Amino acid sequence: MVKALDGVAHRQADGPAAKRTRSLDWRRGMSDNVAYALLIYTGLQIFVTVGAMEQGGSSILPYFALVVLVVGIIPACRFFEHRWMGLSDEQAADPARSGAYRRDQLGLWLLAIGLPFALTGFFNTVFAG
Repeated sequence: MVKALDGVAHRQADGPAAKRTRSLDWRRGMSDNVAYALLIYTGLQIFVTVGAMEQGGSSILPYFALVVLVVGIIPACRFFEHRWMGLSDEQAADPARSGAYRRDQLGLWLLAIGLPFALTGFFNTVFAG
């Protein structure tokens, strides 16, 4: 009978509220965001750079922009992910970190979406001629 009651207590502790608490992991969330942001970034980079190559003719500028974009995004993504990977299990499940997480998430996505357009536009403006 004690085993049966113990099993009921465990099932109650594994209810919906416990699952929500256990599923909250800022480390995993930021790692997923970095992975998806890199995919979107890569697609945009190819799209924007290919467009610049078609407009620029045989200029080396698009290739230079490509190198700058690759060199620029890797340390930035590593920075965002590293900030969250150092958390303990308790810290990673702390709902109080929501604001910091959203701020980093927004910064990551602004960088991933904006950098290809900003740098390609900058290089097209500076080297137009």
